[in-house]
Amino acid sequence: MNGSSNLAPLVNAINTVIVNPLLALLFAGGALAFVFGIVEFMYGQNEMGSSTKSADQYRADGKRHMFYGVAGMFIMAAAWSIIRVIATTICSGGVATCMK
Repeated sequence: MNGSSNLAPLVNAINTVIVNPLLALLFAGGALAFVFGIVEFMYGQNEMGSSTKSADQYRADGKRHMFYGVAGMFIMAAAWSIIRVIATTICSGGVATCMK
């Protein structure tokens, strides 16, 4: 019996209980930031100057939030891919035995 077969249940448990829910939560946060940036950008298009922020400031903040949202989602997708590669490397039976 090799050492990698002993690690498969541990890797599966860590992925199922900790990593996958955390990555999903952070991915949702990035998507929410992106949607908030779209709303803020569009609000800046229609701003008539009734608040303390100018229309240009709303658009700039919206662009920034959209960028950070997309960057966050990209980072979460990359982290999920890296974890999948590590699980495939550790588990001798392939990714199917570790990432159920």
